[in-house]
Amino acid sequence: MRRRLTAVAAALLVLVTSCSGEAVETPESSARERVEVFSWWTGLGEADGLKAMRALFEKQNPGFTFVDAAVEGGSGDQARALLSSKLQANQPPDTFQGHAGAELQGYITAGKLEPLNFLYDELKLRDAFPPQLVEQISVHGEIYSVPVNIHRSNVLWLNPAVLRAAGVPGAPQTLPQFLEALEKVKATGKVPLAIGPQWTVVHLFESVLLGSLGTKAYNKLWTADGDWNSAAMKRALTDFAAVLAFTGPPQTDWQPAAKQVADGEAAFTVMGDWAYSYFHNPPDGGLGKTSKKDFDWAPSPGTAGTFMWLSDSFTLPRGAPNREGALAWLKVAASKAGQDAFNPLKGSIPARRDADTSLYKDYLAWNQGEWARDQLAGSIQHGVVAGDGWRAAINDAVGIFMENPDVVELQRALVLAAKNSGQ
Repeated sequence: MRRRLTAVAAALLVLVTSCSGEAVETPESSARERVEVFSWWTGLGEADGLKAMRALFEKQNPGFTFVDAAVEGGSGDQARALLSSKLQANQPPDTFQGHAGAELQGYITAGKLEPLNFLYDELKLRDAFPPQLVEQISVHGEIYSVPVNIHRSNVLWLNPAVLRAAGVPGAPQTLPQFLEALEKVKATGKVPLAIGPQWTVVHLFESVLLGSLGTKAYNKLWTADGDWNSAAMKRALTDFAAVLAFTGPPQTDWQPAAKQVADGEAAFTVMGDWAYSYFHNPPDGGLGKTSKKDFDWAPSPGTAGTFMWLSDSFTLPRGAPNREGALAWLKVAASKAGQDAFNPLKGSIPARRDADTSLYKDYLAWNQGEWARDQLAGSIQHGVVAGDGWRAAINDAVGIFMENPDVVELQRALVLAAKNSGQ
């Protein structure tokens, strides 16, 4: 437990809230224990979801003060870099957000996380979460994270009016149809495919790989039998090069790229379903757009019937300054109430199977049905199939390819990345 301020010192404090949302000690809060929650949820939509879950935490835990340690940057690349330095210096936050799956393996191997089997037993979480999800987040029988949601990566977002003006009848179902649609949009002078910084191109890359290779071959890439040097992989990378040729100037993050679609400046963007909350939420937390009119969605071309998934989760670091407070946060994140407060605003569906389905409408209702019946494939960029080292090597290869689109060199780099992955 952190040392509490004395009553005399507390009386001199005034109510202040930092611009980042971090709680600052006040006469009322000084007797509470701080709980530092580290995430990368700062953008519109995702910040709203965190705020809702925070409100529930504070209501249920009046003895704790929530400290928002969120770090800006889509996909969490900047947050993970800062987190890594904090963990190496043995200065962990009380709990931190991570993507469930391979992303956490480095922390686990380094002994930075406590296993949470005891919490799963206490809260009966093995019954609450789908067995396939529990299996994916288990390492040698130990579970190290609490998933708060399920996101879909392979979503094609589109502007119906831009497609009509280009003579495109609807969402393209295959990669050849997608390339044809992109060409038609380009002829109108609109941006065919909006992108953000480099990580959003890796996000696009994983959807093109899945659409070109198919689910079975894509999933095999992440096993000991994966063949990154195959002719099928070369065809997939050629498809990626063809799609990438239709992208507009990179925007600063995924939100400005999505806004190009919402505003009718671009036809398409491939982004995870957190984009739904940005499109749909009212203007104080989103763009306030109307689905099926201002924007629409479909599985990314070639991937219908497969749900490329990722899951935001929270962990318990070894040496957490406030372990009791961290566990209190994990219990809220794992709860039905916590997930139902968070996910409708975040643009995701709950990890729990007993959520209130009436809260999930429009895109979210469609996505729940897809999750229940689709085949599964794990995201590259968002930590499911590749650990941080392998993911970073893939990012580097794609970044070089953006500057010099040489398919042979890209395939060579990806083969080397797989060989050196250590997974």
